[in-house]
Amino acid sequence: MSTSALLSAPAAPRHLRAVEDIPTPPATERPAPKGLPAGTAPRGFALYVGLDELKAAADGVSLSVIVDALRRTIADLAPSAETHATVALAPVGTGGRDVDVVRLALHEPAAVARTKPEEPLDEHVPGGVTIDISRRRVHIDGETASLTFKEFELLQYLVLREGRTIERTELVSSLWSHADDGEAPGERTIDVHVRRLRSKLGRYEDIVRTVRGIGYRFDRHADVVIRYGHGTPSPDRF
Repeated sequence: MSTSALLSAPAAPRHLRAVEDIPTPPATERPAPKGLPAGTAPRGFALYVGLDELKAAADGVSLSVIVDALRRTIADLAPSAETHATVALAPVGTGGRDVDVVRLALHEPAAVARTKPEEPLDEHVPGGVTIDISRRRVHIDGETASLTFKEFELLQYLVLREGRTIERTELVSSLWSHADDGEAPGERTIDVHVRRLRSKLGRYEDIVRTVRGIGYRFDRHADVVIRYGHGTPSPDRF
């Protein structure tokens, strides 16, 4: 893939309009986004659009017109917002979905990772704890631990944030983000999940530490091996 190039838009393009009949609550009443890690704040977003010039022309528009219209709409909605537009360039005839080609051309990390060949995994599992993120397995002294889906999700969440104390509220909002209000567990239910996870870690249960009054933290030591693979969730994506 070639590098991306800055897009210049023509004057007086078609203008997108925001929907105005949906009431917007005051900023002070807007709920915080679910799953937002403590100590972080959203600063913007990336929008990948898969569309080539021929398809745009068939719709009676061009890429530059679309980009300029989006910029004008953003300026209407949030005049203080800063924008930067790029066009993804790829060799003619490149296969694949347009949006995937765009993500790869603009070096989106997950898209780049999927293009790298998988490194052969060493099937030998040493003693101690082996947490295989890529295969979603945990081995304790050479034996596979029978973790449930949620127990592995809980362990993975802590492992990917190694050394950081995770509050119970964050675990609930992140691991049960798609659950209805009535289905999401209470903070004390998290303690039950952690207790069951620790029981399956056996003599290595102290890798999941309790931070009194706050939550939990993953602490690695010499007996712990963590295996990552391409496509492993990044803590920066949460």
